Amino acid sequence: MAINKAMPILIVDDYKTMLRIVRGLLNQLGFNNIDEATDGTMAWQMVQTKPYGLIVSDWNMEPMSGYEFLKLVRTNEATKKLPFVMVTAESKTENIIAAKQAGVSNYIVKPFNGQTLKQKLEAVFGPF
Repeated sequence: MAINKAMPILIVDDYKTMLRIVRGLLNQLGFNNIDEATDGTMAWQMVQTKPYGLIVSDWNMEPMSGYEFLKLVRTNEATKKLPFVMVTAESKTENIIAAKQAGVSNYIVKPFNGQTLKQKLEAVFGPF
């Protein structure tokens, strides 16, 4: 399946600098239809009003974490198959296992670069 670089992407992080970094890396890969949310609650509201093709979300956020947001996305009929990539500074095995059990599409540990992001997205969508 070829990836649609025009698909809407939602990036979620409570740290504005990280939003800017992820947006820049996605832009370098050819993705330009990008929205931003600063926590899971805001992201959930956005997901319910727009059909995204990908979510890239941080784990650690308040009041709703990326992990809680992932579980919400996976329990909703309209969004349960939506590709979801978790980005976190946490490389603990139990976090990775919890994210996998909750249905994460892929997992990226910070810090990361454009090549890592491309590899993780290709694992979800296939080569592009």
